[in-house]
Amino acid sequence: MATWTGSMPDGPPGRGAVGEAGTEVRAERLDLQSAAQAHVDRWLPGRRSRRVPIARFGRARVRLDEEFCREVAACYDAADGSADDPVLLRRYESLKRQNLRLYQAATDAGVAVEPWRGEGQPYRDSSDLCGSVALTRRLQVYLTGAGHGPPSDTGAHPLREPSGVREGGVEFRHNDLLRAVHDLFGHVMFGHGFGPKGEFLATRCQMHLYTRDVHPVLFTEQIGQLCWFFFGPHLLTRTGRLPVRGEPGYVPPSRRPYPRQKVFTYPDHFLDAFHAMFQLEEEPG
Repeated sequence: MATWTGSMPDGPPGRGAVGEAGTEVRAERLDLQSAAQAHVDRWLPGRRSRRVPIARFGRARVRLDEEFCREVAACYDAADGSADDPVLLRRYESLKRQNLRLYQAATDAGVAVEPWRGEGQPYRDSSDLCGSVALTRRLQVYLTGAGHGPPSDTGAHPLREPSGVREGGVEFRHNDLLRAVHDLFGHVMFGHGFGPKGEFLATRCQMHLYTRDVHPVLFTEQIGQLCWFFFGPHLLTRTGRLPVRGEPGYVPPSRRPYPRQKVFTYPDHFLDAFHAMFQLEEEPG
């Protein structure tokens, strides 16, 4: 369920109210956790994912390894990213199909997804995202074209193709749907943050909702790009050190470029190391 600890405004049951900024506030509780569990039960029957309740990811912990993050970033930076391997492309097709189901599950749960047309990012931070979606049941999506540019800027990529889903007069690309699903089931559902640890937790939770054959693709699209953004070679000093805030050479996240989208998968040991970082606590009682 969405993480929101504030009190809901008074009003008739089932009717919206208006927040301080004129934003419609929904009185019903948004329950993404039940939607996610129902998706696993329906689409992943008999698989290991079904034996691990989605609720356990709300209590997950991660041991972030900065050296691992740099290795992931360096691999992403060096990858050609224009692979046309039929097996890899089939994985992307599978990812698209599964992601459309998750997008539908989110909208069936009561979330309205809308394209963001404003300046900059739609949310200040993860708290703003979680609080806003919990109150309004609306998610504003920062469009692929705004972050990565038009398709001609980065070449062909399976997720840059039209999805057939139109919202607010805009046809989302598959990448837009993937980011919407990531925000809802990765961040909003359990309140995971936007920093490296929060993004790792969000991606691990998101992976639980897909078949294992697409996990390598999700790793590239989420962890590969994330590590390049936070730990990429372009951010390091000549001695290979990552400057921190206040030091010469430090680049704040708001001024960092988005990575070019690439089509490739990491060697298996990267995914093995990623999964080994997490500890899922047992259910209480």
